[in-house]
Amino acid sequence: MEYGEWVPQYGRIQREFGFDFAREEVAAARLTGLLPRPRPADPLAPVAERLKGRDVVVVGLAPRSAAPPLWMLPASTKPPAIVAADGATQRCLEAGLVPDVIVTDLDGPVPSEVSANARGSLVVVHAHGDNLAAVDRWVPEFSGPIVGSWAGPPTPTLLDVGGFTDGDRSAFLAEHVGASRVLLWGFDFADADEVADPIRDRKLSKLRWARELLGWLARRTRTPILIWRPDGTLEPYGDAGTGPSTQ
Repeated sequence: MEYGEWVPQYGRIQREFGFDFAREEVAAARLTGLLPRPRPADPLAPVAERLKGRDVVVVGLAPRSAAPPLWMLPASTKPPAIVAADGATQRCLEAGLVPDVIVTDLDGPVPSEVSANARGSLVVVHAHGDNLAAVDRWVPEFSGPIVGSWAGPPTPTLLDVGGFTDGDRSAFLAEHVGASRVLLWGFDFADADEVADPIRDRKLSKLRWARELLGWLARRTRTPILIWRPDGTLEPYGDAGTGPSTQ
């Protein structure tokens, strides 16, 4: 997915949630200033190095889901890569799995992401208007490989290949850099752990967008986007953007 194709979708998201793009720009500048040097000439290059040509398991944080059972996948000359969406990092580490890539806007258990980064995980930190404090607090803590992303046009420092939540943004990223297949594990678009009604309602609204956007991506790519279910079956993501209601 190219940025130009993605922009109209993000415009719809901005209108629904009332995001102030000026704040997005402030967050992007803040993240850019905090990213360590030397920086890669292209922030997508280190992502592609880890994911291109491999099955990519995007691990979500659906309630009651576990780490992906990689042994259930067919043997391959290239082992599957793991992309953990934010808080799913902790779930992976608890199962002895160090993600190849972590996609995060820093609103989950960030210490587990810092730990995984020190053990070799590439972290893709997403800056937006609501996480300035988290960017300031946590970006300097990462000692391993790190690149940045934001919701505006790609820059020499920050990438944007589409996606809204950490989970669907992970899938967009894997598709863009040439994954052979994208396997979605631990996704549930109808449930959230948040209890307070306003927070839960906003979270569910974001999950509905994630569900729709993954369907939109699946219809536009030659890369298979598949649901990996707990019984081991792999199913194409719904043609109408209707992915699984539960995992």
